Amino acid sequence: MLHIGVTGGIGSGKSTFLQVWERLGVPVVYADELAKQLMVTDDSLKKKITETFGERSYRQDGSLNREYLAKAAFEAGRVEELNRMVHPAVFRELENRKRKAQEDGAPLFAHESALLLTSEKAAECDVVVLVACPQEERIRRVTKRDASSPEEVKSRIRMQPEFDRLSDKADIVVHNADTPGSLEKKAEILYGELVKRSEKL
Repeated sequence: MLHIGVTGGIGSGKSTFLQVWERLGVPVVYADELAKQLMVTDDSLKKKITETFGERSYRQDGSLNREYLAKAAFEAGRVEELNRMVHPAVFRELENRKRKAQEDGAPLFAHESALLLTSEKAAECDVVVLVACPQEERIRRVTKRDASSPEEVKSRIRMQPEFDRLSDKADIVVHNADTPGSLEKKAEILYGELVKRSEKL
């Protein structure tokens, strides 16, 4: 089985790319979604967050108080402190799901992370795929998708890694400046190539 790491900036099309792979049967883990899930289901992680950021981190129904935590962590410059708690839990669960995919006989296992190229986890992937798209097109897509202003999207882009400078760290760069159908075709072709590579292991 090959472990594929997939990354790309907001609006690059990496979710569309991975949805194709999911339809083809590839087990896919989305790091951000997994982190959000574990922050409300992992009792040990919840305890650490509560002890560090206060009881208000969670509402009475057990759900995450995102507005409070955003102020307590992000606006207070303590995001790295929060990450040091959340990331180990995410990595443990990622390994659990990878192990299950291997036991199930999956030829490919993929995980998506916007921070992959700036993380040590990239070295643990057999192949790193970067879905790349010009910034102007990314801004156009996200403003249309989220009803955001161009300034809001640019602000979100500035908070992410500079993927153009990091592209040499990826094994494969999938360019996505065309239609969604073109990207889906590229995803299907790459899936076939990687399955063949996996079969040779």
